[in-house]
Amino acid sequence: MPPFEDGSAADPAASGAYLLCFALGYLLGSIPFGLVLTKLAGLGDVRSIGSGNIGATNVLRTGNKGLAALTLALDLLKGTAAVLIAGSFAGQFGAVVAGLGAFVGHLFPIWLRFRGGKGVATFIGVALGLYWPAAVGFCLVWLLVALLTRYSSVSALSASVATVLGLALVGEQTLAIVFGLMTALLYFRHKENIARLLKGEESRIGGTKDKA
Repeated sequence: MPPFEDGSAADPAASGAYLLCFALGYLLGSIPFGLVLTKLAGLGDVRSIGSGNIGATNVLRTGNKGLAALTLALDLLKGTAAVLIAGSFAGQFGAVVAGLGAFVGHLFPIWLRFRGGKGVATFIGVALGLYWPAAVGFCLVWLLVALLTRYSSVSALSASVATVLGLALVGEQTLAIVFGLMTALLYFRHKENIARLLKGEESRIGGTKDKA
């Protein structure tokens, strides 16, 4: 996927369209579905429990599995939606830019003073919209690593790196670069998990203190 198929990158109109794509993606990505759903369900502010995260894993700590599943689905689909909407009017590169915007929006939502989720579901959703085999590969690696280690954080971090390597191997260089950047941001948002892993203090899947 070449970043500028017709050499129009220097065109101010094209640049403006890509900026619009990023803004669209950012606004979609910044919708804090976990927080909105838990409040609508009368469960309070999900940021006040567990890890304080707005993602599905922390929503699960409310005891409502259905709400956690819905949060996961919506956090995933907002990434896919950003890609598809932008791609419909700005082409392939517009879709890529919007996907990146959605991921950044989920991590750093303006509505929550730039303190958002960790991005795993939205990462998958963006991959699903841009190159669906990458999303499938991510999920397969996540499941394999989870079975071997029972660490949610290790599974996500491993799967994100595998996604970048896989894209590079199949010749999707532009996507490999973009997902490489997203992976770097994913690692940044998991810095506390990484610190606990290094100390041997990270809880495994099924543990009461798992914050991945």
